[in-house]
Amino acid sequence: MIQLLVMAKAPVPGRVKTRLCPPCTPGEAAAIAAAALEDTLDVATQISAVRRVLVIDGDYAAPPGGWERVPQRGVGLGERLAHAFADTALPGVPSLLIGMDTPQVTADLLTAAAVTLRRDGAVLGPADDGGWWALGLTDPADAEVLPHVPMSRADTGKRTVAALRRRGTRPTFLPGLRDVDTAVDAITVAALCKSGHRFPTIVADLLPAAGPVMTGSPA
Repeated sequence: MIQLLVMAKAPVPGRVKTRLCPPCTPGEAAAIAAAALEDTLDVATQISAVRRVLVIDGDYAAPPGGWERVPQRGVGLGERLAHAFADTALPGVPSLLIGMDTPQVTADLLTAAAVTLRRDGAVLGPADDGGWWALGLTDPADAEVLPHVPMSRADTGKRTVAALRRRGTRPTFLPGLRDVDTAVDAITVAALCKSGHRFPTIVADLLPAAGPVMTGSPA
């Protein structure tokens, strides 16, 4: 068993998904972010875990169903990620951390990631933009490398892997996913989401100029 961490920012206009503006207004960008977070939490609730923790920046309640809520702390994303692993550590229980920017993630993918994490000790899911969408560690101290890794760059994933390897940790790669930064990302990712999810519906409503968003297989 593993524990699952969801690293997120409260969907407040002007503080989330600012790269969606334009064409979105800050309020529309926040609505898209809220849908991405809600879909991610719904999927995360479906997998087997010792504990589920929402590691949140801002005011946002933990979902029902046994979720815990831990505030983010630190200066900069790398420091916040390192503290997320440290502040939620459970002795002998690996932690799988994901973000809120890949609402196309599925319960099957997270379950497979958890199995791989238990088997191999560390996992990393690369993102199409060069970052990563998931990081799983058995030893939370390994996350101490993250404040020294430049974040939100085309080589963030490679630098993260290199930093972990220098500590003697060799993460197994998970399937890659595209995260949502721009309107083009949102439209592309929405087409990969299962029908019935909030994200493809709101993207179709708020970004109609890009054409209809076709959803994937039924939930």
